[in-house]
Amino acid sequence: MTRAKIYINDTLCGILTEDHEGYHFQYTTEYVASGGTPLAPTMPLQAEEYVKEFMFPVFDGLIPEGWMLDIVDRNWKVNPRDRMRLLLLCCKDCIGNISVREYE
Repeated sequence: MTRAKIYINDTLCGILTEDHEGYHFQYTTEYVASGGTPLAPTMPLQAEEYVKEFMFPVFDGLIPEGWMLDIVDRNWKVNPRDRMRLLLLCCKDCIGNISVREYE
């Protein structure tokens, strides 16, 4: 199981998990209570966990594509299909308000 902390505007908003069933995302209780900004229109604030077989589009869209993905593959030896690993390596400081950090 791999986990990542997801931040919006440097505020922890939830935890993304990859396991044998797929991907899970859950907003933190504090973030939901604060009425924070949702990650995407398709993922409104809710206490219940989101579950998906494949990477959620909002996170998949953060991962580099094309020649940038080739550089990641060549230099860091990361399989382009390992979406969670790519997210953790490449999306710590993305363009926009979402960032991904390792779960400690």
